[in-house]
Amino acid sequence: MAGDPSDRVETHPPGKQVLVGRIGAAHGIRGEVRIQSFCADPLAIASYGVLATNKPGVMVEIISARPGKDIIIARLKGISDRNAAEALNGVELFIDRERLPPEDDPDDFYYADLIGLTVRLPDGREVGTIRALDDYGAGDVVEIALATGASALYTFTRANFPQIAIDEGYVVLDPPDEVEAREDRDDEGAA
Repeated sequence: MAGDPSDRVETHPPGKQVLVGRIGAAHGIRGEVRIQSFCADPLAIASYGVLATNKPGVMVEIISARPGKDIIIARLKGISDRNAAEALNGVELFIDRERLPPEDDPDDFYYADLIGLTVRLPDGREVGTIRALDDYGAGDVVEIALATGASALYTFTRANFPQIAIDEGYVVLDPPDEVEAREDRDDEGAA
């Protein structure tokens, strides 16, 4: 389970795009910005060329980058002063999934490939689809949009997700016993 280019991965219209970074505060007075890179190699974000953003009509190109503490410091094409840099604070950076390099190992994948996959239990019952993957600091968490309309969160471990079949369009969720027991109690109390 590798190849994670993002702490929070979700699709972004139009088409399947991957969140690879988020612009933070301005750095200095010459237009540099701090970027939280979600790439395995933080500086790799600078190699993707023009990046789409969540700000309509705005595209960003990193022309130089250097490591900082837990961030990268970057100069963006067309941004040359602090005011212009500050205007980009909070802008998310995306690339098309197809621009990411292919994984060498068939057991490796990008988290973005999991978004939208059907979630099945070990007995084959479908319970929902993967909505997002998050990292709240204690490990990766899968958010599942359940068929009931509710959401469920599970830690992304091999024990909870023993089978990942990206080409077939599903993952198998083997939830911990205490979760199944609690859900059974909730069903009984609702009747």
